[in-house]
Amino acid sequence: MKDILTAPFITEMRETTANMYRQGWDERNGGNISYLLEEKEVAEYLDLNKVIRTIPTGFDASGLIGKIFIVTGTGKYFKNVDKDPETNLGIVRIAKDGTTAELLWGYKDGGKFTSEFPAHMMSHMARLKVDPEHRVVMHSHPTYTIAMNTVCSTDEKEFTHKLWQSNTECIVVFPDGVGVLPCMVCGTNEIGEATAEKMKKFRLVVWTNHGIYGTGKTMDEAFGLIETVEKTAQIYMLSLGHVVNVIPDEILKGLADLWGLTPLEGVLKV
Repeated sequence: MKDILTAPFITEMRETTANMYRQGWDERNGGNISYLLEEKEVAEYLDLNKVIRTIPTGFDASGLIGKIFIVTGTGKYFKNVDKDPETNLGIVRIAKDGTTAELLWGYKDGGKFTSEFPAHMMSHMARLKVDPEHRVVMHSHPTYTIAMNTVCSTDEKEFTHKLWQSNTECIVVFPDGVGVLPCMVCGTNEIGEATAEKMKKFRLVVWTNHGIYGTGKTMDEAFGLIETVEKTAQIYMLSLGHVVNVIPDEILKGLADLWGLTPLEGVLKV
């Protein structure tokens, strides 16, 4: 067996969590990531027949039976992942009963996956139906995104429009727009179900007064989506109350046409 600490998926988790912490997106134990892994890749580093222990999922994850994920741990700080990945991360496989996860590696202090595990797994199930190449769900608390969310309507088309109008990159990076949920109790199946419903249409979902979920085929894609929203939210908040120029809808449509993209319906007024 190869040393698991040299596995590319471990390296990605170490680097990404450290970067997100440096960005100020994941204070204390805020934020979580889950990453769907290929069984044959994991088998190079772990004996897949060796289950350390089982952990209840708290919901029916039958749509993911046999799938293997690396997931950040509950109560764990992103700043500590790089120096101690085996405590702060875990590799789990959804068991045949669909309501249990088999721990294959990690959480060595007896911990378990993030409290947002249901929201992550439900989002994975929703995104895989839309995009079979989907792999990553990433949740964080970006400062300006939350700030913008507090001064804007929770109408997702309006929120998307404000982002598109503030930065020409936005309509190119997320022509599908941004979903928005009202303020809800986090860590519950209810918010997981609501997020998954949005994920049928969006790769990005804002949780009002809380943060954002981003998804993608790769860690870079999920990170890049959140990064683009956060940079643009910063622009929006810095210019709030003093806006003279916004990107006209004609230009936004021109950008979409140039890149062969289909913008979220009902946002542009052209």
